[in-house]
Amino acid sequence: MGEELTRKDVERIKEEIEHRSGEVRTEILEALKEARAQGDLSENFEYYAAKRDNRINNSRINYLERMLKNATIISDESAEDEVGLNNTVELYFPEDDLTETYRLVTSIRGDSLNNKISKESPIGKAILGHKAGETVTVVVNEDYSYEVKILSIENTGDDGTDKINSY
Repeated sequence: MGEELTRKDVERIKEEIEHRSGEVRTEILEALKEARAQGDLSENFEYYAAKRDNRINNSRINYLERMLKNATIISDESAEDEVGLNNTVELYFPEDDLTETYRLVTSIRGDSLNNKISKESPIGKAILGHKAGETVTVVVNEDYSYEVKILSIENTGDDGTDKINSY
């Protein structure tokens, strides 16, 4: 089973493939051409760096194409009063007496450093489909779980600014 992607995710991936296949590939091929023109390739760092960049770029294109080929397209629409994809959610963690704000996204756009959590994460799984005011249990593993209260839900939609994670 492949990644679950929204239509916007698919558009972004196609844009990245097009960018890497055109502009980036052209720049790399030009760098290779210039490095070859310098002569002796056995000790030519620029040549090896350009070849490495070419391999990385081609690998990324292949990875994205495979992701699209195996993807399942999901809707990012949800009921107005329920937590869904691209909603910004304010959560209260009673165990720590802490309030945090997160945005629920697909797994390829998860970015915990910027409070974007995947719907596949323990918190994402716990809050998805629930309503403001509800307390849900976040199951981390067999031995540990905790409670979290959903304080508010804001339907922020998908503005297209999230980057697709590159591995």
